[in-house]
Amino acid sequence: MDSLPIHTIFSLVCWSFCLLPFSASSDSRLLPGKPLSATTTIISDDGTFAMGFFSRSNSSSGTKHYYVGIWYNNIPKDNVVWVANRAMPITDPSSATLALTNGSNLALSDTNGHLLWMTNISTKSSSSPEATGGEATLDNSGNFILRSSQGILWQSFDYPTDALLPGMKLRITHKTHALQRLISWRNPQDPSPGNFWYGADPDEFLQRFIWNGSRPYRRSPVWNNYLVVGQYIESIKSTLYFSLQRIGDEVYIFFGMPVPTVSSLVLVKMDYSGTVRIMIWNINMSKWTDLQSEPNQECNKFGYCGPFGYCDNTQPIVTCKCLDGFEPNNKQDWTANRFSQGCHRMEALRCGQGDGFLNLSTMKVPDKFLYVKNRSFNECIAECTSNCSCTAYAYANMSTKAINGDETRCLLWMGDLIDTEKLIGQGENLYIRVNGLSDKKWSGNVLKIALPVVSSLLIIICVCLVWICKSGGKRRNKEIWKKMMPGTSSTAAELRDGNFKYPFISFREIVLATNNFSNSNMIGHGGFGNVYKGILGDEEIAVKRLSKGSGQGALEFRNEVILIAKLQHQNLVRLLGFCIHGDEKLLIYEYLTNKSLDAFLFDATRKSIFGWPIRFEIIKGVARGLLYLHQDSRLKIIHRDLKASNILLDAEMSPKISDFGMARIFSGNQQQGNTNRVVGTYGYMSPEYALEGVFSCKSDVYSFGILLLEIVSGLKISSMHLKSDFPNIIAYAWSLWKDGSTKDFVDSSIVESYSLNETSRCIHIGLLCVQNSPNARPLISSIVSFLENGDISLPHPKQPIYFAEKNYETDGAAQDTANSANNMSITVLEGR
Repeated sequence: MDSLPIHTIFSLVCWSFCLLPFSASSDSRLLPGKPLSATTTIISDDGTFAMGFFSRSNSSSGTKHYYVGIWYNNIPKDNVVWVANRAMPITDPSSATLALTNGSNLALSDTNGHLLWMTNISTKSSSSPEATGGEATLDNSGNFILRSSQGILWQSFDYPTDALLPGMKLRITHKTHALQRLISWRNPQDPSPGNFWYGADPDEFLQRFIWNGSRPYRRSPVWNNYLVVGQYIESIKSTLYFSLQRIGDEVYIFFGMPVPTVSSLVLVKMDYSGTVRIMIWNINMSKWTDLQSEPNQECNKFGYCGPFGYCDNTQPIVTCKCLDGFEPNNKQDWTANRFSQGCHRMEALRCGQGDGFLNLSTMKVPDKFLYVKNRSFNECIAECTSNCSCTAYAYANMSTKAINGDETRCLLWMGDLIDTEKLIGQGENLYIRVNGLSDKKWSGNVLKIALPVVSSLLIIICVCLVWICKSGGKRRNKEIWKKMMPGTSSTAAELRDGNFKYPFISFREIVLATNNFSNSNMIGHGGFGNVYKGILGDEEIAVKRLSKGSGQGALEFRNEVILIAKLQHQNLVRLLGFCIHGDEKLLIYEYLTNKSLDAFLFDATRKSIFGWPIRFEIIKGVARGLLYLHQDSRLKIIHRDLKASNILLDAEMSPKISDFGMARIFSGNQQQGNTNRVVGTYGYMSPEYALEGVFSCKSDVYSFGILLLEIVSGLKISSMHLKSDFPNIIAYAWSLWKDGSTKDFVDSSIVESYSLNETSRCIHIGLLCVQNSPNARPLISSIVSFLENGDISLPHPKQPIYFAEKNYETDGAAQDTANSANNMSITVLEGR
């Protein structure tokens, strides 16, 4: 039987079903004054589902963990479908109860008053005099619903854990609500949040991903119709269909059956191993049977075949192949079944010289597409044909005007084609740009005659050019750097002497790459200028264009190029080249897909997908980058402007420290420096630096502490969302840590994915970093150890001192300080 595509699956039209007769007489309701305890169970009216306390853990320490959950009542194993307190297990079930509070909230707590889990319904609902008669009911679909006289206040179907039941739906947009996702168990015995999760692409509802931590693990096919009708499945006597549905401002995945069936139980599960499964309960065999699972081959994993490679599922042995017109980048690796380097074109494109498009059918189209709305098929072709950077396109009539106001779906690709597959009986047409096919035979004969002659000439020319470049290149570099970097610093002298490895890229190339610095290509701006996205050759780039006529901009340019030329680390941004053209000064960097950390951390619509596992890896990555700057590189670098907007994120959400324009080099055994002019960002600066101009490695440690607290809380240093009696998050964090209430400091959008031990430890480390005395703050080497080894005991932090902006004016050494409370850098520059 041909299987159905899993990633087009979800939320079944509500239908009733049963499995076996039952004899339970337990109530299906939870009422005020009658809490759920370890000795009681709630059972749905038809006996299909039960709710209560359960345990699956086999702890090596001998401690057994308990959870409150919902499970299939008549299925003996692998039956749990929802868990309340995933991140806060119970060790003594006799001391815990799940109860209604004031008829409007569900709370799981122990006899000591420790709150383990709560529904967190808004105060408005809970305090309303009309919200009376509250009760919670486990209905026959497995949905646990909290109601009052006002209606439904909360339901478990809105908070899926690792499974979807018929009747549940998965939110795949985030205009007014957070994205929903399935998060795997840690292992078969541990329901706590695991490494794998499934949900929508945060930037595009047309596709979904399985993620392994912060790395994409499996990508769905892109939707090419609002409704997909699957094949008839004999085992459930019905046909499953899958569709998109708009409810209010949001779009959901919805799946169902034209004719409801009561003979089988169907479940979608994000498995702890990283596989999403559609499962059916086989009564005869008394076990779950997979209708479909993904990924089911190594070849199906995200990007497995590399750029311009594809996974061919149509062959008896599923393997990687190169797209038509391409060949492996490394044939030896390809022969040895190592495909990650992908493929390259056998013949370079000649844009505008009779280009055509090769049609590949039944394809899963690649990732990283540009969705162009409201285009006809011919208009979609024209969009790609007219842009030399466009490498492929795909088109579909979606009939989804009611969902996103568009009945079409034109997709364009501007670079490498990543994560492509050839499917069996499904997929769509993918049109790949190729050179014109006419007169190839004639061209081949000409090449046979002309190639030897041309090759000889080229060799002679290349020898001459190499000699000219070696002698003239140094002179040009000297002239360029003399104009831009007057001064006597030793590093600048190195550059003037031509000891500089990054290429000089012409202004014309950058203009073409950025579409003449068009606004549509702008991806950021700051005190020193704008940043533009571009394509240079086959590589995506980010171009930092410094403001014309800015003396500060020239100094930052010098500083940034000098430092990055000497630094290489996976957690530092990579410089590709530079350009000087008249008053124009440009830096060319690698393009990082996910832009800056603050774009996720402080955006209410995106932070919910930015779970704790990703945040924790970012914290550790930034710490390792700082360790390299302070200790492991051949220079000791003080960054002086570490903040969320200067942490860039690549496609795998790995952090890279950027913006070295304000950084300073320490020589020999130098431990600190002093300046009359302070640079940095208000709120991130340490007290001794902001007030006295003294900076050191411990200044960066202070900034890292602020950044760490922001990542845990999702709040800015001076966020207006804080309570009025706390001037900033330092005071807020200290108050909660001192009272043992660190869980209240954690960003509410990650409550389903966070580890209380890890977040509490990070808050503790953050408070150590922001202590008033530099000597009390730990070195970054110690911080890395604290983060990577949870068994290391931490010293007790001293209460930090909170200083406000007005305090700067009281110190004579700080009278030249420029500052801003709105995340703007202080740009008065020049140290001594």
